[in-house]
Amino acid sequence: MVNSIAKRQRGITLIGFLIVLSVAGFFIYIGMKLLPVYSEYYSVVSAMKGVAEEPGIANRDPGAIRELFRRRFEIGYVESVRPENIRILRDGTGPRLEVVYEVRRPLMFNLDFVAKFEKTVDMGGRVPE
Repeated sequence: MVNSIAKRQRGITLIGFLIVLSVAGFFIYIGMKLLPVYSEYYSVVSAMKGVAEEPGIANRDPGAIRELFRRRFEIGYVESVRPENIRILRDGTGPRLEVVYEVRRPLMFNLDFVAKFEKTVDMGGRVPE
């Protein structure tokens, strides 16, 4: 009779359920901490592409390009990128907009996570021969 009861009982124990719930909760917590950082990065990429698509952007001076970029940051709620993280490079292939920055956020207790982002976008201009 004991053997037939064991065959009928299936499922997860309370301890097993609590372990699965705590692991799932941990990953949800990590995701909640990482999601705003990556959302901000995608706003930066979107702003970079928007500036690169501006008409005549390749001929503008770096100050005007930075101002356009800064205005797009205000719209996208970007706070992690500082002016020193933005570089406008001019070489034989035409102007490029480069943003390199890192974000440090607290995770739990005395642990932080650091995310480093680097993106370069061509702004048109001369095509190499």
